[in-house]
Amino acid sequence: MPNFCAAPNCTRKSTQSDLAFFRFPRDPVRCQRWVENCRRADLEDKTPDQLNKHYRLCAKHFETSMICRSSPYRTVLRDNAVPTIFDLTSHLNNPHSRHRKRIKELSEDEIRTLKQQKIDEAFEREQATQELNESNAQNTVSEEGGEEQEEEATPLTLEERENKDYLKSLFEILILMGKQNIPLDGHNADELPEGIFASDNFQALLECRINSGDEVLRKRFEMTAVNLEYCSKTQQKQMLEICESCIREETLREVRDSHFFSIVTDEVVDIAGEEHLPVLVRFVDDSHNLREEFIGFLPYEADPDILAVKFHTTITEKWGLNMEYCRGQAYIVSSGFASKMKVVATRLLEKYPQAVYTLCSSCALNVWLAKSVPVVGVSTALGTIEEVCCLFRQSPQLLEELDNTISVLFQNNKEKSNELKEICRSHWTGRHDTFEVLVDLIQALVLCLDAVNSDTSVRWNNFIAGRAFVLSSAITDFDFIVTIVILKHALSFTRAFGRNLQGQTSDVFFAASSLTAVLHSLNEVVENVDVYHEFWFEEATNLATKLDVQIKLPGKFRRAQQGNLDSEITSENYYKEVLSIPTLEHIIQELKDIFSEQHLKALKCLSLVPSVMGQLKFNTSEEHHADMYKNDLPNPDTLSAELHCWRIKWKHRGKDIELPSTIYEALHLPDIKFFPNVYALLKVLSILPVMKVENEKYEVGRKRLKAYLKNTLTEQRSSNLALLNINFDIKHDLDLMVDTYIKLYPDKVEFQEDFIPSNNSEVTKDA
Repeated sequence: MPNFCAAPNCTRKSTQSDLAFFRFPRDPVRCQRWVENCRRADLEDKTPDQLNKHYRLCAKHFETSMICRSSPYRTVLRDNAVPTIFDLTSHLNNPHSRHRKRIKELSEDEIRTLKQQKIDEAFEREQATQELNESNAQNTVSEEGGEEQEEEATPLTLEERENKDYLKSLFEILILMGKQNIPLDGHNADELPEGIFASDNFQALLECRINSGDEVLRKRFEMTAVNLEYCSKTQQKQMLEICESCIREETLREVRDSHFFSIVTDEVVDIAGEEHLPVLVRFVDDSHNLREEFIGFLPYEADPDILAVKFHTTITEKWGLNMEYCRGQAYIVSSGFASKMKVVATRLLEKYPQAVYTLCSSCALNVWLAKSVPVVGVSTALGTIEEVCCLFRQSPQLLEELDNTISVLFQNNKEKSNELKEICRSHWTGRHDTFEVLVDLIQALVLCLDAVNSDTSVRWNNFIAGRAFVLSSAITDFDFIVTIVILKHALSFTRAFGRNLQGQTSDVFFAASSLTAVLHSLNEVVENVDVYHEFWFEEATNLATKLDVQIKLPGKFRRAQQGNLDSEITSENYYKEVLSIPTLEHIIQELKDIFSEQHLKALKCLSLVPSVMGQLKFNTSEEHHADMYKNDLPNPDTLSAELHCWRIKWKHRGKDIELPSTIYEALHLPDIKFFPNVYALLKVLSILPVMKVENEKYEVGRKRLKAYLKNTLTEQRSSNLALLNINFDIKHDLDLMVDTYIKLYPDKVEFQEDFIPSNNSEVTKDA
């Protein structure tokens, strides 16, 4: 939506001009000055918040001294900027024209007051300038001799300009390496024969730039010894941290402007030998688009309480987000990490009750539940499943072998055969019915892996043959078979529920109502677990018999029971106690925790979406459920009346008008601005992690993160370079990066200015 200038007789708008447009300030005193200078009578009764949200002035109404242009992409006003340049007379040439922006006629007293204000302002500016000059003249005393030195802020000296240009070149190289995913170290120098020097990637690019005609770099290093590092590892790290911070700040600035946001973490990843949590943020931008952006990695801590403290400190203090505006949190976890991340969620909920703990839309409910089951056998089985899927995806030849095996096994059921072949070509370990698929596929997987092991030709390389042998042994273990069968049945009660949560908005709304029935079914299974487990175990034993797998207790348990003559536990009872009952009880508790009362109330507010209203025959009661967001509304007192108008609007729509079916469509309605409370509610609901991002192009953060992790060797990963690579399309301000570096590391800059080795000097490598 274009911005229009609020100044009288000014017809400029943002789509027709490259001029910057500035919001009215929220500060009441300065905002009043802007309104007075505009001479718009219709703006006098509006609050600073209303003016800030809905009105803009273009740069033509400010003196150039009031505008700071720190880069080609950033134009800001000084803190005390007031508009003074206005055309208040041109409308008089056409007295019959109609003016939407009415100009207020001033009395003689008001004119005299304005003139006196301008005189006072000019005097204050002159006095401030004089004081600044006096302060500069009396500034610093040198450390050695104590002599007074006059320090000028501007203009920059030749050395300062050259040093800034030099730093800018270094930053440009680092940003290029990040965007193109080029690791800083091209190889491990320790592995090279002694006496051979080879530069890393950064130094190689630096030399290439010098040879390509960069005079700033050439002049800096023309006298430097050939084996000297142009930029030490310490300095590279410092500069990369500044790059990361500046790029992140561009996204965080949009998040702060949007006010409300949600935090999502992905699975723990290995960054150069250390575990890190990827963090993403969800928010609605100025164009009403729901976006999910990657904002960085957090070092993972084994102690959940320490992790919770560092998580909170990083987000609030280091990244500057106000958690009071956080409306949702979700954690996609690997097996074994779920309980720790749950502690983090609980600690944040204690401090910020409105940061609702939810499921993430990018993870299937059943997969999430399985990964959180606190049973070692389940974690082991899930790891094995991922390895099997990964092995077949890595080898097209092996996948073709699996296709042939499936064709033979299901030759009497072509439909099932084709369905399984199609599934095998996808990431089937993330499906809602993962364990049903695996039970159907396991015989084909075993036969295919065994065929690789028994092949005496050189058809398969050592890696595939070795992995096939290990994985074949793993999936033909009875413990693995009984685990996947029990997970298949235990999670069958949540399969449809989880699928609806990842469906359309109406599906999510009605899924919230079906939770009670899901919990009732699971509780019934727990009460009759002996009967259910008997059927599940029978299926597992039949499958094991088909695969020629011995039915036995786990070796670890048998070794622990050696010498215990009283132990007569059967395999069936053992797996009931250690697997079926804990899994069922955990699923029930997790559903209660993740779908708290607050979460369910939020999902009930989805009846605001017109298509859901239509399915409910426009008989909805959002007022009751929206109480939890009362403080987030611009006009909570008028909510009831506004919701009534919203329902009437859609109930009595024209026959050719379709009901918007998603929050995305509702937020982009042309007249949504006439329903400010509805807009605020939809905006908060859309950022809940359980809601899917409707427009895929605004969910690129997670996809780019996965691509970076897939395409980068573990030892070459860098949290700094990763952020630059994933957010490669964010505009960066080189001048800001250089100024920040000079401010943070002034001693380093002075060293660089003074250190230019001569031909006869001995040069040692910078540590």
